[in-house]
Amino acid sequence: MTRLRIATVALVAALTVLTVPSRAASKLPARLTDLEFWQLSNDSSEPDGYFRSDNLTSNELGFLHVIPDLVTRTKPGEAYLGVGPEQNYTYMAATKPAMAIIFDIRRGNLVLQLMYKAVFELTKNRAEFVSMLFSRPRPDGLTAETSVTDLFDAFRSVPRDDTLYERNLNAIMDRLLRLHGMPLSGQETNALRQIYRTFSERGYAVRYSPTYSDLMTATDRSGAYRSYLTSEAAFNVVRNLELANLVVPVVGDFGGPKAIRAIAVYLKAHDATVGAFYLSNVEQYLAQDGKMTAFCRSVAALPLDATSTFIRTTSGRGGVGFGGDFVSSLGSMRDETLECR
Repeated sequence: MTRLRIATVALVAALTVLTVPSRAASKLPARLTDLEFWQLSNDSSEPDGYFRSDNLTSNELGFLHVIPDLVTRTKPGEAYLGVGPEQNYTYMAATKPAMAIIFDIRRGNLVLQLMYKAVFELTKNRAEFVSMLFSRPRPDGLTAETSVTDLFDAFRSVPRDDTLYERNLNAIMDRLLRLHGMPLSGQETNALRQIYRTFSERGYAVRYSPTYSDLMTATDRSGAYRSYLTSEAAFNVVRNLELANLVVPVVGDFGGPKAIRAIAVYLKAHDATVGAFYLSNVEQYLAQDGKMTAFCRSVAALPLDATSTFIRTTSGRGGVGFGGDFVSSLGSMRDETLECR
């Protein structure tokens, strides 16, 4: 082999290594068993709490604006933490974590996340996913290259199918209860049925504004589409995590005594680091309830480094957050929690 060819092969190998997310820095599992998944969720959770609305979908159209900055701050292969419904999938598709933990004070969000888990597992591509999520037959002509705007336009005029709804609901329940053996209570299975019926009956208007289509076809400030349904590659980042039981829903108050700290213990035991933590506007309520210090101390217990990044829906200026200067609604988790350690 000539020196030129040897050098070329070495360069290609080096570039290949650089483009593959590294798991070497942590001992996070490549997958969780069903029992491990449920134990991590159950053992980390706090009692069901109250929030003023169900929040089945996000209401934040600007949540994509921080993604270009976010991907330069964070590293693939770390742990992602978040709150709420589907906007987490978009941040996960961007940051490519090794594991994701989705907190919420409401147990209803855990049920919602389990519904999504089953739908991800039961579908192989974006068109199948949208079809199952909303109980609409898949239109002809959709391919892996179909743009996200064309994808949602294609389903827009497709009517709800009651037979498809019943078949999908049975498949979701079978996947969760029989295949995964999740010990959901009767109240929780009824809640799941109601959530899935809402998606079926309302279609894109699960929340009347913004609609699901609005959220998925929103752009960052440069006009680039960024949602988890923008491409098959983005969709598969999330789907592969779900297939490996690595998107774990946890019930917990951010200002509570257990949930975040339990996950901190788990991540430290696996030499993992938090890459990003999506907060939405939860800090507003923590401040109102006098829980900001408790939250700060819990975050300080997490394994952090210089790249660990808060994602907020509003700027920290004006009293929200632990620090003062946040960039594009992003903040340094380690720097902001130094005084809480």
